[in-house]
Amino acid sequence: MPDEDRSPLHQLADAHGIATRYENSDQVWVEVDDDVVVAVLRQFGVDATSDDAVAAALTAVREARPAGALPPTIVVQEGATRVLGTDAEVVLEDGSRRRIEGALPADLPLGWHRVVTAEQDVTLAVVPAKLPAVHPAWGWMLQLYALHSAGSWGIGDYADLATFAARSAAELDAGVLLVNPVQAFSPAHPVERSPYSPASRRFANPIYLNVTATETFGQAGEATQDAVRSLAPDRDGELIDYDAVWTAKRAALELLWPHRVEELPDDADLDGFAVFCALAEQHGADWRDWPEPLRDPAGEEVAKAREELKDRVGFYVWLQHLCRVQLAAARTRAREAGMTVGIVHDLPVGVHPGGADTWAVRDVFAADVRVGAPPDAFNQQGQDWNLPPWRPDKLAEAGYAPFRDVIRGVLRYADGIRVDHIAGLWRLWWIPPGEPAHRGTYVHYDAEAMVGVLALEAHRAGAVVVGEDLGTVEDVVTETMHERGMLSSAVLWFERDWDTPGHPFTDPAGWDPDAMASISTHDLPTVAGWLAAEHVRVRAELGLLDRGVEAERQAAADEREALFELVAREGIPDGDPVVALHTLLAKAASRLVLTSPADVTGQVRQPNLPGTIDQYPNWRIPLPVSVDGFFTAKGVRAAVAPLAAARPLPG
Repeated sequence: MPDEDRSPLHQLADAHGIATRYENSDQVWVEVDDDVVVAVLRQFGVDATSDDAVAAALTAVREARPAGALPPTIVVQEGATRVLGTDAEVVLEDGSRRRIEGALPADLPLGWHRVVTAEQDVTLAVVPAKLPAVHPAWGWMLQLYALHSAGSWGIGDYADLATFAARSAAELDAGVLLVNPVQAFSPAHPVERSPYSPASRRFANPIYLNVTATETFGQAGEATQDAVRSLAPDRDGELIDYDAVWTAKRAALELLWPHRVEELPDDADLDGFAVFCALAEQHGADWRDWPEPLRDPAGEEVAKAREELKDRVGFYVWLQHLCRVQLAAARTRAREAGMTVGIVHDLPVGVHPGGADTWAVRDVFAADVRVGAPPDAFNQQGQDWNLPPWRPDKLAEAGYAPFRDVIRGVLRYADGIRVDHIAGLWRLWWIPPGEPAHRGTYVHYDAEAMVGVLALEAHRAGAVVVGEDLGTVEDVVTETMHERGMLSSAVLWFERDWDTPGHPFTDPAGWDPDAMASISTHDLPTVAGWLAAEHVRVRAELGLLDRGVEAERQAAADEREALFELVAREGIPDGDPVVALHTLLAKAASRLVLTSPADVTGQVRQPNLPGTIDQYPNWRIPLPVSVDGFFTAKGVRAAVAPLAAARPLPG
């Protein structure tokens, strides 16, 4: 529809990237209610509550950027030119300067630069057009917390990660290991269990530290070492007790803190995060509940607290340093053992609304809305993830530095990055305050800039990029990822011909070659659980089914029959169904194929059950065997043998 034929409210929404209509999962166009549009505009500081207010806001939009003015951030691909319409000076990242006349030249180097004109000074990012091809490999999707060994304290830790990665490469020829998000939490009780709701995406989670693997512990006296060991929590529980683990590890680390031998890094951002941690200990995990003067990180009261809590701030800086040391060690051990791709870390789609990141750079967030997803066949009321989104306008004004810093924080100790809900680089579903999940709309981002920043930082780190593009995702998302050398995602349970009655499973040889393929995910049934219809049983028990139990059981049985018909057509013996499904996965055309330790050890319960919080033990289920036991467990080698044979390590 021509712009002049659209209502002033819709024109105003367009100017801010707010969708007034969208295509749902059934490919039907849905009109967004005007009051939802008005509520989302309010998150941009725009009053659209009356015709006069809308008219004034439209005028303000048109006057905000004078004709010929540059945008606050310019992102161009390497080798491309761009007309600026004005003479300027490019200040390169290394400090050198180049005069340009009217356009950016094609020979600018990759990096973060600036364009300076008589009126403006804006960020310029020159980004790679395409990342290098990913070497074919098989590997693991690992829930780190689920590991346990003789040296870990009730939860898998970074030392377990190093051992698991190294032994997987050396003994099983695994070339890649994807680990659940290990971003930082707020160090207050109750401890946040979900790795997808971190307090910060820029820093690491100290609950995964192996206390006795630190240099300080190694050099401490015998009495101190004995005192530290005596704090190890009870390991006999059926489920992981995050609060008990953190209480024990924090106490042990406090014993070691006066004896520290590590040199603390000088990092302003890290120092700011450590101030948040020190305040969270005193006032709770959510800064929105703190005394008003402490809610402003630049305020006088925070500066005063920083000084008063100087020792505690130093303690949390030290913990982050220890995390970096142990994560780097895990990466090194994986590489030395022969992993070709290496350790890939998972990036959640957002952060806790009251966490460290929203406290530190709150202006970049739309703090009052929540990210989620619109209704679809699997979630008929939509999804509310309770995560605040970035404001696209503020990201651009900040030169995309907040996004860049998040990517850098992950890639500091990673060989690759998996971006959860990568479609969020294009658009996110915003749910206004007080509204249910289905009463939201999409807000669009500058995808060229977001993807470009991701590619630039991955290029500099020599890292691979995988995007989670499952569910209702626009074609442009997957197409762009492939054009830029990034892998998409494929899951056996979803690889079906959705246009054919009965939705038959598709031949793995026809799966997307530029993808990371797996049988399941952390939000779906394990292989054993799927075979036993555990996902039906537990959802029925919790009242989460949309239809009757018998109908769900029949649907699950039909699905199993259809999948094993594909197994038979592929000529795969089905004597051991776990081996059969892994043999089927090995035939996938995808560059990377991953399975999970839960799938090969016969674990029935899935790691996370969407739609539940405390009704199900999400993120608390340990593996049935220890790290040592895993590599000798019956069935593990038989299950992964087809994967290793199809994608052997070089040499």
